[in-house]
Amino acid sequence: MKRSVTLKKNHEFRRLYQKGRSAAGGSMVLYCRKNRLGHNRLGLTASVKLGGAVVRNRCRRRLREVYRLQSGRLRQGWDIILVARKRTAQAPWRELNDTFVRLCRNLDLWEDKL
Repeated sequence: MKRSVTLKKNHEFRRLYQKGRSAAGGSMVLYCRKNRLGHNRLGLTASVKLGGAVVRNRCRRRLREVYRLQSGRLRQGWDIILVARKRTAQAPWRELNDTFVRLCRNLDLWEDKL
């Protein structure tokens, strides 16, 4: 992913946690907030509580791939943070995908193309 489409700064994450909307599922938590850019930006978080570096990196890779596959169907102009939960590492791929879509619909990020 290009640097321009990722959230890296601590103040960006803190602003989303404090002022953004959130929805939680079994394998992830999604925070979102409108930005003034014409594109979405993604931030990923995996706590040390999940396990060692290998497990945390696997969780981030899986969440990044779920976002990548569904990014064409999302509304543009949002900052999005995906927070991994314990279940993220072992959850079946279909469950991760369905959870992401459901959370996006709950937060009105999903663009319904007829």
